[in-house]
Amino acid sequence: MLMSFITETASEKLAVIITNYQDRESYDDKEFPLGLFTEEYYKSEASYAKEVLNQLSKIDKTDLSETESISLQLLQFQLQESVDFYEFKEYLNPLLSDTGFHNNLPYMVRPLANYTQVKEYLNKLNAIPEYVNQHIILLRKGLKEGVSQPKVIFEKGYESSYDKHIVTDYKDSYYYSPFLNLPEQLSTSQKDSILVLAKIAIEKSVTPEFKKVKQFFESEYLPNTRTAIGVSSTPNGDDYYQNRIHYYTTLDLTADEIHQIGLEEVARIKSEMMQIIKEVNFEGSFAEFLKFLRTDEQFYAKTADDLLKEARNIAKKADAQLPRYFITLPRKPYGIAPVPDAIAPKYTTGRYIGTSKNSTEPGYYWVNTYDLSSRPLYVLPSLTVHEAVPGHHLQGSLNNELGDSIPQFRRDMYLSAYGEGWGLYCEFLADEMGIYETPYEQFGKLTYEMWRACRLVIDTGIHTKNWTREQAVEYMSSNSALSIHNVNTEIDRYISWPGQALSYKIGELEIRKLREKAESKLGTNFDIREFHEVILEQGTVTLAILKQRINQYIVAKSEN
Repeated sequence: MLMSFITETASEKLAVIITNYQDRESYDDKEFPLGLFTEEYYKSEASYAKEVLNQLSKIDKTDLSETESISLQLLQFQLQESVDFYEFKEYLNPLLSDTGFHNNLPYMVRPLANYTQVKEYLNKLNAIPEYVNQHIILLRKGLKEGVSQPKVIFEKGYESSYDKHIVTDYKDSYYYSPFLNLPEQLSTSQKDSILVLAKIAIEKSVTPEFKKVKQFFESEYLPNTRTAIGVSSTPNGDDYYQNRIHYYTTLDLTADEIHQIGLEEVARIKSEMMQIIKEVNFEGSFAEFLKFLRTDEQFYAKTADDLLKEARNIAKKADAQLPRYFITLPRKPYGIAPVPDAIAPKYTTGRYIGTSKNSTEPGYYWVNTYDLSSRPLYVLPSLTVHEAVPGHHLQGSLNNELGDSIPQFRRDMYLSAYGEGWGLYCEFLADEMGIYETPYEQFGKLTYEMWRACRLVIDTGIHTKNWTREQAVEYMSSNSALSIHNVNTEIDRYISWPGQALSYKIGELEIRKLREKAESKLGTNFDIREFHEVILEQGTVTLAILKQRINQYIVAKSEN
């Protein structure tokens, strides 16, 4: 039960609810080091969320400060997602095309700095059997109820997500790799004991479980999962997709409205692409220019190290520009590293991997060096500023470093419309920062923008308009310069993750619209550093909250 209110003011009531929410332990993390994943758990989480939502509805919002009001709205948004997650039975479908319950495990493989971390890691390895069992139970029920992923997303390379972890020699396991460089402060006897326990963990709790995963997928899941790709074909699918639109965009938009926005953006960006083709004096059609970009060796790194070095070079160029555009910069540094081999074949082109404020690890911008012929250099500047700085690393680290000025749940919160919208806005901002040095890199920027615009058309097309996978691939490949490998990977992602891909372009358009309004209203009083400070200083927010904050900033700045 929730603590009853013994305080009087709205601020105090809200503080009590947030404290109880943040301090609540929904399961014993010592008993379940990898988390609890049962239907009963998700039901209890939804029930608790409804109870807290009822408490929040009784608070007089007019007496709250701006930060408190934002906290209340964000907590309501987060709690509603717990309710929806259970009621739409999302827990029965813990898979995506490029990840999933078993494919999330590689993220826990990190260097071990001390004895405590060694023990925690061993406990996690030994918890894998229970973790796998819980998820297989959910997946089996999902198959029976029609809540599953379509077979098509598993047909090209998904087996690598488990086959690579089925090894004969335990030392060849990716999960054994942290034990190859144990902390120097450990004694010889400690190291010997740890290595014995590590061998047992790999042989008893890791390799056999990936064999079980393989057996389940290939003999039970794949033969019985659905063939239709749109989520509208699943029980309550139309309502679920509309719910996902609201969650991922944080706006009240319909699928048809988003589809139309996408078509208009594709047409606008296409005209800008044609101007660049004219600028470089290319003689041929748009399709021929895309073929040139996809096949000419000048646009591709020869080695993985070359690709990583170029990414680091671009990142340092961006670092140097940050003081001109931002008032507050993060303390947390970031590194650049390849996507781990264990997940690279089905993984996206690049991704930011953050860490907690007090972690001794930096954030990491992961660059996918698998299949270099599908990793064009002309899109690397856009990818880098999106994932590293001023994109996800800067925004995410600042969010973590806000400290006690906002509640912990907000420092841990991530909303795609805000975070991914910011990342795509940074690709636009990088043009002002001088990051794009050639017409081909400018075209790369546009092809990444086109990629996100196409998502609006394709995602809604697949899930509400009965588009085929082939139709989606054709639309993306004919309108963007993404490699065919990336196109296929992306389409599978949209099929498996309804609505999430909408967040990027919708968020970016909203931020750019707010900036245009601020520039227009403030004229010479507009300060780009101040504008970005207002965008970032309250951390993750919904687009509606962001709009309200920028409007307040414009009024306050106009009165000075």
